[in-house]
Amino acid sequence: MPYENLRYEVEGGVARLTLNRPGVHNALNNALIDEIRQAIEEAGRDGAVRAVVISGAGRSLCAGADIDWLRRSIELSYEENVEDMQRLAGMLVAMDECPKPIVARAHGAVLGGGCGLVAASDIVVAAEGARFGFTEVRLGITPSTIAPVAVAKIGVSAAAALFLTGERFGAERAREIGLVHEVVPEGELDAAVRKKVDALLQGGPNALAEAKRLVRALRGIDISEETYTMARQMARTRTSEEGQEGLRAFLEKRRASWIRA
Repeated sequence: MPYENLRYEVEGGVARLTLNRPGVHNALNNALIDEIRQAIEEAGRDGAVRAVVISGAGRSLCAGADIDWLRRSIELSYEENVEDMQRLAGMLVAMDECPKPIVARAHGAVLGGGCGLVAASDIVVAAEGARFGFTEVRLGITPSTIAPVAVAKIGVSAAAALFLTGERFGAERAREIGLVHEVVPEGELDAAVRKKVDALLQGGPNALAEAKRLVRALRGIDISEETYTMARQMARTRTSEEGQEGLRAFLEKRRASWIRA
């Protein structure tokens, strides 16, 4: 199928999915979210595909939520926000359940939903200068929808520290907590991704799919169920008084009312 917000190419058994909104650092909106899900599902069905690589055009992999998408969310009802968040949940579940291994190429800004995208990937290679962050609390909302894949990847302790502070952190910290598996100079990023893909292509296709199922079975969290449940929690925080104030403050480029200093 044709895609407008990403590039999708298959060559040598590898599906390359490139987020293609470089002017906004590949920020997520409904159109891009839907296309990522469709591309992942297409790769999963394609017998010629052995592995998937997700990358971002321009300076970043994904800088989180698109500003226009956030602006629109302020005017949505709770149920409309639930529908919005369940689209994001569907994208993450599709990645988690894809029978093909997914490699993420992380560079530049990897924030909010971008961290969710990385957490839902099986293998992550990051450039030294990449910056990560679960920054939602600073907007008066929570990283609810991405929380199941993030907690499954980095654990409760790291998730608590990063979800609560909303602080940004570098690639080495991301590697220490398991969000990223390898950190290399940006000039070596493509070569490092190729090395991971080459290793994956040495595995049997059925064995790779079974290995992904094995990990899902042993991790102790049902990503599909929890992610859709958390989408409703995210909708609650978006429509709460504090969430509305935080989002408006961000869009109006002012301090939120709870910040006194």
